[in-house]
Amino acid sequence: MKDNYLEADLEKAILKGIELFMLEFGHGITFVERQKRMILDGEGIVLVLLLYSRTLRRFIAIELKLDEFKAAHKGQMELYLKWLDRYERQPGEEVPIGIILCASASREIAEILEMDKAGIAIAEYWTHLPPKSEFEAKINAIMVEAKERLERRKSLPKSENKKQIDYFYESKDDED
Repeated sequence: MKDNYLEADLEKAILKGIELFMLEFGHGITFVERQKRMILDGEGIVLVLLLYSRTLRRFIAIELKLDEFKAAHKGQMELYLKWLDRYERQPGEEVPIGIILCASASREIAEILEMDKAGIAIAEYWTHLPPKSEFEAKINAIMVEAKERLERRKSLPKSENKKQIDYFYESKDDED
């Protein structure tokens, strides 16, 4: 993508490769709706993407942000999830979860906000790949951080939401 882009441009880029994008989340993911309109007190709010996981039996709300993750994004996603839970969830389905895709995110802020307890995960996206040496360094740093985070999580009690979010981020081959 070019250096100047809008959320709509990012959304279109994702939708062009929707099959590949959805397969990143695993098998059994279905596309439900783009620009999901929700009405609260006569006002419309719009969720960027709504998916459904047949495996998890729940909606997955996806919000795109051009900037870095902010605490306010959690509140916005919580509103979407509560609306989906109240108006869209059917008997036998689990509580919806959310994923916020943003340009960058502070893991410390995410941990302090206890995003996993709210059923929300944060993921960073790249609009272009850096030079190979930078890319390798970034991937190595991500791996180190992920291993440290997993070690810290092992000592925490597991909530149901945390288990569902971890489903997306942990290797499916590992046995606990």
